[in-house]
Amino acid sequence: MNEDVYSRLAKVLDTLPNGFPSTESGVEIKLLKKIFMPEEAGIFCDMRLKLETAEQIAERTGRPLEDFKETLQDMAEKGQIFEVRLGGTSLFKMIPWILGIFEYQVEHMDKELAELNDQYRPIYARQFFAETPQLMQTVLVEEAIPNEQEALVYEKVSSIIEAGQSFRVVDCICKKEEGLLGNPCARTVEICMAIAPVPGYFEQFSAGRIISKDEAYELLNKAEDEAMVHLASNVQTGQFYICNCCKCCCGVLRSIHELGIPASLVINSHYYAVKDPELCTDCGICAEERCQVNAIVEEDGEYQFIKEACIGCGLCVSSCPSEAIKLVRKEEAELVVPPLNEPDWFEKRGQVRGIDFTPYK
Repeated sequence: MNEDVYSRLAKVLDTLPNGFPSTESGVEIKLLKKIFMPEEAGIFCDMRLKLETAEQIAERTGRPLEDFKETLQDMAEKGQIFEVRLGGTSLFKMIPWILGIFEYQVEHMDKELAELNDQYRPIYARQFFAETPQLMQTVLVEEAIPNEQEALVYEKVSSIIEAGQSFRVVDCICKKEEGLLGNPCARTVEICMAIAPVPGYFEQFSAGRIISKDEAYELLNKAEDEAMVHLASNVQTGQFYICNCCKCCCGVLRSIHELGIPASLVINSHYYAVKDPELCTDCGICAEERCQVNAIVEEDGEYQFIKEACIGCGLCVSSCPSEAIKLVRKEEAELVVPPLNEPDWFEKRGQVRGIDFTPYK
């Protein structure tokens, strides 16, 4: 019976737009058993992607209401579902494997979970990054944008910060995982940021540390200094996080340079870097210290920029001692406008994957 509920949970997660592919080894089932008790797995399967009260879920699923709210809150604490408290009312919803359950394991990640996910990541990534719209887009600090070009609101990191009224920083789940696997990152671990449009929002969460808007900007500057790429949701509105990512740990960036998945499938980017050969001294800083996707290669003593591999993050621009590099906005035919918001992203991804996730809306 317990085996059946985990198989059902895996099927539900794979029916969601983000996916959760099966494996010959069954490692995905081992992951679910590590995170969920059987009762919790059953509850998750009966939830939806929209927020509901405990009373609504209990009535809809025929479950007794007694202690049900406490059970859901416990599941939220374990990072299995999402809870938000508004005006004294708790609301709950299911979340996909990524971005969702996996990232919410940051407080619970141990070596066993890290090892299981390390086995599953390449299989998951090959399914996930085979389809668009992409999960994330590159967002830029304005200093990297050419003076003659005006970035759209959703392309600028400051737009996300200025739209927020609450800020929280948490450990990067990818860096924590790699540390447990014996590959500690030399960069700052407490570096990934959550943003909410209402004051005091993160007081209800135990993970992470609440920070001010000024501290949020300081954190972004720190990430820039340490050559980390700013990635946010690939949507036009409702962005609620900024991940600061490096090629040695980030599952998204590693899918490009380790699994060979084209950068354009992995990340939605709006710019690409070019160099002025007359100004460039071929010092190699951009390729050796800054680029996180191997988009700059050395050929016969000169560094070449590969447009198709570039994700337009601007890390090479901000560190070039001869100011020989600039970002260029892609041609209109090359640009892909992000979905409007998260529900729109779900709809578009579901259509591309050819799945019907209507029961979970």
